[in-house]
Amino acid sequence: MTLAIDVAGLNKSFGDKHVVNDVTIQVAEGRICGFLGPNGSGKTTTLRMLCGLLTPDSGRGTCLGFDIIREADQIKRRTGYMTQRFSLYEDLTIAENLQFTARVYGLDRRRERVDQALERLGLAARRDQLAGTLSGGWKQRLALASATLHEPRLLLLDEPTAGVDPKARRDFWDEIHVLAEQGLTVLVSTHYMDEAERCHEIAYISYGKLIARGTAQEVVQRAGLITFHGEGPDIGRLAHEMAGKPGVETVAPFGAALHVSGTDRAALEAAVAPWRRAPYRWTEVEPTLEDVFIQLMGQAEDNFA
Repeated sequence: MTLAIDVAGLNKSFGDKHVVNDVTIQVAEGRICGFLGPNGSGKTTTLRMLCGLLTPDSGRGTCLGFDIIREADQIKRRTGYMTQRFSLYEDLTIAENLQFTARVYGLDRRRERVDQALERLGLAARRDQLAGTLSGGWKQRLALASATLHEPRLLLLDEPTAGVDPKARRDFWDEIHVLAEQGLTVLVSTHYMDEAERCHEIAYISYGKLIARGTAQEVVQRAGLITFHGEGPDIGRLAHEMAGKPGVETVAPFGAALHVSGTDRAALEAAVAPWRRAPYRWTEVEPTLEDVFIQLMGQAEDNFA
């Protein structure tokens, strides 16, 4: 299996803040790797070091076969980057934005490439619409078209679906999987657990440190969480009462239900025991990725604190 990304010991500081701390990661070609972690945890900084936009303070490795420090320009030419905020020209049409992108990359067959991108992402009927008048979902499609117009080998997506509706998110992810099947390697940062589960593998970065790695199922299994699902009246009050009890590591309301999790079964059973009577009902369930996400956040130390 050919590695698209193979880096070790990446570090980056801004002033006295150690934003990325000794991160080592490998990603094979054609894989979709999700970057998870709380805000300010170093996800975006890590992505930018991998694609050559930032130079690490220390560390080594390759991306797309090029040295991440000495050959950063070669990596940039072969990478598509879609930022969290829409960054194209709102006073240009969809087609004009893509034509501009084609000129920036010095592409041949510009008209043909633009027409193909418009068709592939369902933008052809809107080609003459100003980008600034598009809804969030259509802006997202345009941004993806621009990021992939030069046929990159690596695609970096920084929270690409923030603020768009569920159908637009699903359509977006369907397209990402099509691109991955064609050999494109994708790194995507996200806070949506359903999106993380659609990745081939995930990496959890917390305040600069890579603390979990693997498929979503592997990360959940390694966490060693035991989770009880509780239902009953006034579940919000119960959540406050159970938080901080011995054995209770996380308490998360899910609508009219509650997930109570911990790694010490005996202690967790003892914490739940006082409420194991009517009108409450408890069942043991498989922990979700969100349960693990909350647990990892609770264990991490904020390097900005």
